[in-house]
Amino acid sequence: MSDAPKIHGARLMQRLADLGQFGALPGGGTNRLALSDADRAARDWTVQQMRALDMGVEIDAIGNVFATYSGTTDLPPVATGSHIDTVRTGGLYDGNYGVLAGLEVVAALRDAGMRTRRPLQVAFFTNEEGARFQPDMLGSLVHVDGMPLAEALACVAVDNGATLGTELARIGYAGPAPVGAPRVDSFVELHIEQGPVLDREGIAIGVVEGVQGICWMEFSFSGHSNHAGTTPMALRCDAGMAAMRCAAFVHELVARYGGRQLGTVGAVTLQPHLINVIPSRAMMTVDLRNTDGALLQTAQAEMLAHARQLAAEHGVQFSHRQLADFAPVQFDAALVDSVERHARAAGLSTLRMPSGAGHDAQMLARVCPTAMVFVPSAGGLSHNVGEHTDAQQLEQGANVLLQVMLERANRA
Repeated sequence: MSDAPKIHGARLMQRLADLGQFGALPGGGTNRLALSDADRAARDWTVQQMRALDMGVEIDAIGNVFATYSGTTDLPPVATGSHIDTVRTGGLYDGNYGVLAGLEVVAALRDAGMRTRRPLQVAFFTNEEGARFQPDMLGSLVHVDGMPLAEALACVAVDNGATLGTELARIGYAGPAPVGAPRVDSFVELHIEQGPVLDREGIAIGVVEGVQGICWMEFSFSGHSNHAGTTPMALRCDAGMAAMRCAAFVHELVARYGGRQLGTVGAVTLQPHLINVIPSRAMMTVDLRNTDGALLQTAQAEMLAHARQLAAEHGVQFSHRQLADFAPVQFDAALVDSVERHARAAGLSTLRMPSGAGHDAQMLARVCPTAMVFVPSAGGLSHNVGEHTDAQQLEQGANVLLQVMLERANRA
């Protein structure tokens, strides 16, 4: 046997750059929406990388891809991975880093002539971002039996109205493997933080203890169009005004709750969208998040009640649609401890923290011990073409992942 395995940083960086060419944007970043042509090309390239590492590749009916590097036993695999779809203005690292670092773990073992006791598995999941189909983390949700396959395949794309099932077949990733009931020992996801905490505090490794709860809602207000100059304010059925006041209430609610409560209005559309016409219809989205599940439910209920009250005050109709509703998740204590222990053994500073963003790991936590490893995001920037993490930090995180997976895969 050769020297102990270690991540090859330059090779990892090259793979990240190569994957970033699919859906590349001028000036940097990527636009690789789930099941788009760019996503198909990126999937094909990633599967080629997996097979080049002597990994057996399996694709399931929702398009999740699993590559397995055999161990000395046929025990359930120790898994890692993330996603390779991006938002329209994505960077090079969100999701991609976790998948390619997993492949680098396997490459490091092959370089060292090593096989672990348990197999190692690297996965990438369909539509993690939720930018084209909703809910987000859809592929991993179906994988753990959290959403029926038929319901997932019927989801409609926001850009062209195609169903997920149709697009999956179009790009050739409607796989033969069944979904659900995964046979996996554990799952460890490596990711950039996508927030400012580690970078601001100069911490090398975020030891993620869990993921905050997420509630996505779409609100619709329906009123009547009329002339903006001739209709008295008291006689209007102004859908736009109801939506604007509702959006302002999100800020008020978050300020009042304090703590870890977050709220965002990410999209607002008005019809007929003319300067001198009272809007007849308004649509808006509300994103609420909290590490406290009970407080999150209370905030959601208060938000809905206030929207209904505003609709009544403005004489408009109100309806809403739940786009995502995920409770907070706590990761496995022993696996979290392992991340912290191996990071400190490498001389790296650590910080225990929750994840503010949703990740596939929170879905896998339903079926197996799960943990996450964070590395800093420069300036806290993500979902942005300027997303950046230094090469040394990326290599450090991947080495922590390697050691955690080795320990887990070689245990008796």
